[in-house]
Amino acid sequence: MSTGMWTLLTVMTVGLLLRAPVGLSMLASGVAYLIVTHQELGLVAEQTLGGLVNSSVLLAVPLFILAANLMNAGTISERIFDFCRLLVGRLRGGLAQVDILVSVIFSGMSGSALADAAGPGLVTLRQMLKKPEYSPGFAGAVVVASATIGPIIPPSIPMVIYALVSGTSVGALFMGGVVPGLLMAGALMITVQWIATKRNMPKEDPVPLAHWPRLIGRAALPLSLPIVLLTGLYTGAFTPTEAAAVAALHALILSTVVYRALSWRDLYQVFLESARASAVITVVIAGAFMLNYAFTAEGVPSLVAGYVQEQHLGPTGFLLLVNGLFLVLGCFLDTTVMLLVFVPMLLPSVRELGIDPVHFGVVVIVNMMIGLVTPPFGMLLFVTHALTGIPIKAMLKEGWPFLLALLVVLLAMTLWPDLVLWLPHWMTPAR
Repeated sequence: MSTGMWTLLTVMTVGLLLRAPVGLSMLASGVAYLIVTHQELGLVAEQTLGGLVNSSVLLAVPLFILAANLMNAGTISERIFDFCRLLVGRLRGGLAQVDILVSVIFSGMSGSALADAAGPGLVTLRQMLKKPEYSPGFAGAVVVASATIGPIIPPSIPMVIYALVSGTSVGALFMGGVVPGLLMAGALMITVQWIATKRNMPKEDPVPLAHWPRLIGRAALPLSLPIVLLTGLYTGAFTPTEAAAVAALHALILSTVVYRALSWRDLYQVFLESARASAVITVVIAGAFMLNYAFTAEGVPSLVAGYVQEQHLGPTGFLLLVNGLFLVLGCFLDTTVMLLVFVPMLLPSVRELGIDPVHFGVVVIVNMMIGLVTPPFGMLLFVTHALTGIPIKAMLKEGWPFLLALLVVLLAMTLWPDLVLWLPHWMTPAR
């Protein structure tokens, strides 16, 4: 490696070891590379800012973050929970099944795994902890595993970021995530049923029929959002970025005007938290642009593509190799960093092997979501532990069946691309 690349990696490693913010560590390492290689700082800064400002797709990220925070701060999560309890609460392990179904519905609104775990996941987890048959480790493991569905069923913040670096259609990515997301939910529900039967968990008391109209009515407006978003995207009524604005406006009106669940002070806190989360992601993206510039200048993507060609890997072999790589990286790195730094290195090989970028993107994002539940740095584990106090060790002990279920779905998606591509091709045959 060149002196510049050694400098970049050294500064990046030191920053991470000192626990500096990831985005700032990336920016610092990029600036150090430019200084050592005697390149113009102003030109690269201009290109980086231009990439951020001129990307309309990127605008969807803060809007989806705002939508998720508004729904979590209001009463929307509780309304969805009550509705899902009507549908699957009578199954064995009913509250665990409810949590998975809630995640499926909420994923059609927020696009964030962490928002799912911290919002509706926390609602169902508290209900499970009131029942002696649900151990804290099991309850936490269910919430953590089901939250991975959030960014797979559209809308999806990671898919927006992948579209930014790959030039892939956001709409096609959104449609490609529907079937895999439902398969993940089905696999998790089967796993819960197996565990609940094995442990002879009792069924929940049925909700009186007289209460059904009220509970369905309370959930009707929140449940309309996924339908509006998917219909609008399919018909071309609005773009994915405009869909994010629709989601945020929908959540704002429900939380403030319809349900009156947020005061002005609460609303200010929601906007403040959304701005902070958006700023963190923006800094990471800016740092990733600088790293990608350095990697491209050093010819790293070409080297990776050359290595893949030397191994004579076919599309399936390459995807299996990528799965192994990201399963390992997911144990240590943030999803956004992997999407912005490592995925661009692999895209030339994806094109060379004729792999559909939609298939590759969905497979990689599912892989990264699994990384959120794997030790030692699974972010969903830490978030759930921070919110509930459930030991991470207990969640890991109870969570291995759910992890295996998710890995089976990932393998199926890898071996049978039509699980991802069927819906995008059917809805947009000319893509």
